[in-house]
Amino acid sequence: MRRSRLAAYMTSLLLAVGAGLTGAATAQASQQAAATGYVALGDSYSSGVGAGSYLSSSGDCKRSTRAYPYLWAAANAPSSFAFTACSGARTGDVLASQLGPLGAGTGLVSVSVGGNDAGFADVMTTCVLQSDSACVSRIDTAKAYVDSTLPGQLDKVYSAISAKAPSAHVVVLGYPRFYQLGGICPGLSQVKRTAINNASDYLNTAIAKRAADHGFTFGDVRSAFTGHELCSGSAWLHSLNLLNIGESYHPKAAGQSGGYLPVFRNAA
Repeated sequence: MRRSRLAAYMTSLLLAVGAGLTGAATAQASQQAAATGYVALGDSYSSGVGAGSYLSSSGDCKRSTRAYPYLWAAANAPSSFAFTACSGARTGDVLASQLGPLGAGTGLVSVSVGGNDAGFADVMTTCVLQSDSACVSRIDTAKAYVDSTLPGQLDKVYSAISAKAPSAHVVVLGYPRFYQLGGICPGLSQVKRTAINNASDYLNTAIAKRAADHGFTFGDVRSAFTGHELCSGSAWLHSLNLLNIGESYHPKAAGQSGGYLPVFRNAA
């Protein structure tokens, strides 16, 4: 009799524990299933500057229907899609004006930011217009900023994303290398091209480290752009465009669809 009661008690206990675990798993699955909205944050590499076909409603932010966030949303039909990435955005701009759509229902977030903080535009201007030594010196200044200040700025953005969208899977996109090395490349010496590529690697390493420390996924686009850098003969990036300076050194539509989109799709 005692053994029968003990067996019955143990059976009831195991069933209760099993039901509790099943309930918790079901609740977790339901929460994840509910969080299916997608929010695209970041700078011009996410807004799609250089790809054309800009949404008139986006104004100076130049959000393109050919940018990887728009292409992914069109192919995957998330429950909601908020596209707040903006040309020229720095970390402070993301914090100040892009996070509004994030919430409990956000299941996926993409973001690229940090290049403008590190002085990307000024680096490229210096390297194109000035000497090899001036180019390298400006890049050294940018690297010093990446070491001293950028990690803290990225932490603020990443922490804010996690706080506002706790159920989201966050994909942090990096930047491509800009130049193919070797061969002829009018306008820029091998020294400058090498320094610019190394600066991109330096920035990507810093961003990837901060993303990993926040539990985010880093989308490294450098391999995707290999063979399609400037001076490759099949570039997915705009070179210096004096008629449209803002599009210079940004991905073309092919760079968004062939470079950024596959990397984001695999990371998402």
